[in-house]
Amino acid sequence: MPKPPPEPAAPPPEDAAPPPEASAQPPESAAPLPEAAAPLPEAAAPLPEAAAPSSSDPTFTPYTLKHTLTHHKRAISSLKFSENGLLLASSSADKTALLFSTTTPTTTPTLLHTFSGHSKGVSDLSFSSDSRFLATASDDTTLRLHDTATGSHIKTLTGHTNYVFCVSFNPQSNTIASGSFDETVRIWDVRSGKCVRVLPAHSDPVTAVSFDRDGKLIVSSSYDGLCRIWDASTGHCVKTLIDEESPPVSFVKFSPNSKFILVGTLDNTLRLWNFSTGKFLKTYKGHVNSKFCISSAFSTTNGKCIVSGSEDNCVYLWELQSRKVIQKLEGHTDTVISVACHPTRNMIASGALGNDKTIKIWTQDED
Repeated sequence: MPKPPPEPAAPPPEDAAPPPEASAQPPESAAPLPEAAAPLPEAAAPLPEAAAPSSSDPTFTPYTLKHTLTHHKRAISSLKFSENGLLLASSSADKTALLFSTTTPTTTPTLLHTFSGHSKGVSDLSFSSDSRFLATASDDTTLRLHDTATGSHIKTLTGHTNYVFCVSFNPQSNTIASGSFDETVRIWDVRSGKCVRVLPAHSDPVTAVSFDRDGKLIVSSSYDGLCRIWDASTGHCVKTLIDEESPPVSFVKFSPNSKFILVGTLDNTLRLWNFSTGKFLKTYKGHVNSKFCISSAFSTTNGKCIVSGSEDNCVYLWELQSRKVIQKLEGHTDTVISVACHPTRNMIASGALGNDKTIKIWTQDED
């Protein structure tokens, strides 16, 4: 998703990503572009599903396509597995979030609940650590909290003044952080549904929020080119990560051990930063990402990998230490906007924009 221009400049016509209010075209979801605005370059025509995924490492067991889910009516925006691995949630520009059962690796995930109620597209979602709750963030400026067991709506969190673009539960599941096109990060008390803190976080839309594993720190990213780390209890900014070229930051996430921060930028690059020193350690390239806020993930079930979507309709896997692309998963027919890695099984979920609208489940063949 392209960086919104400084106000009051009008956005260039070919950049149809959801800008601040000056946009002539309000998006249905802040994550993907309107379907008509993302024509595929002819050279990017994807291979059919049956195409063999390419892998460069002879010792690496390649992932293969196992299931394709076609439930959403518009672009996918986000995918998350629950921490216990039993559930997969998806959000979409079709104003819904879906909950699937992923109890067995061989059977197709079963649709359990459809969460509706948002009046505009849903851009992101997050499970509580006990998997009981699902929070959704929407262009309608609200967040909604849902019960995963019953499918019922629990409460609506109101306070943002523009699209809510990202959301994250803390590990204790008593706090939610959200980021918005209103350039703030808000901290919410789950029990009361009240906003307890507003962080004037960035000078452009906030693209991602992530808690560390202790729930003491929050990292946020923005089109302003900055990643900021916040003390979750006080709301004080404890560190700012600045790249020399400061490209728009489209995604950020703490590593599982919270020693590192994975940062995606709209210059076709992923970077791994050392949190304590504020220096970046590794760079991952090969994918295409200059327009959209594409999510990335850590895969730790069989070696350590970085997984990301891409605007060439593929999913990329890098070996974390060597930075080499070890596999490119082909099969989607539009930009892969979101990926999620199963917490215990060798399984990746990927979701694509509106010319595709599908969720694909990839697994490694288990001996």
